[in-house]
Amino acid sequence: MNKASAGGATSRSKNIVWHEASVTRADISRQRSHKSVILWFTGLSGSGKSTLANAVNAALFKKGFSTYVLDGDNVRHGLCKDLGFSDVDREENIRRISEVAKLFLDAGIIVLTAFVSPFRSDRNAARQLVDKGDFIEVFCSADLKTCEERDTKGLYAKARKGEIKDFTGISSPYEEPDSPELNIETGSRDLDKCVQDVLCKLSELNIIEE
Repeated sequence: MNKASAGGATSRSKNIVWHEASVTRADISRQRSHKSVILWFTGLSGSGKSTLANAVNAALFKKGFSTYVLDGDNVRHGLCKDLGFSDVDREENIRRISEVAKLFLDAGIIVLTAFVSPFRSDRNAARQLVDKGDFIEVFCSADLKTCEERDTKGLYAKARKGEIKDFTGISSPYEEPDSPELNIETGSRDLDKCVQDVLCKLSELNIIEE
């Protein structure tokens, strides 16, 4: 599947004009008393991305903030169900998610994305879609051994047997972030402490007030 067939990323109608909403992101921010932001959780399968993203989401929700989690598996049940796991399809998967995350950002929501997103170029492309400060990259750091030991879905075992092709960390590379806003040792640290790290960063950046 090439880029054009995957998502039409190479073609754009000349008759499409961006429609400015009558209620702005700034308006929503003032009403809800918090800013919106994209929290982009990245890391190997089993590194704790979804676990941490959902725990942060729950903590934010408890405090009354408007949030939503975009999870890799969930998105592939619908929006990206036509995509496989080749490099091209992974790129298209992240492109679509990036655009969806941008819409959530504009809607005044703290959106948390939990995707392996193995390539730096794709994550950087997502970052470049929004203004500086609107994208917080959270690297969920856990070594391959730890991730394989967790392996609740049995994916690494299947990949080792050759039953799953293009599996990140085994037969496909993972490119660690060069300078993420947060580098969290999810392979060794307590979940509650990891959640606090994220909340502290949001407070430090004046996204939320604790």
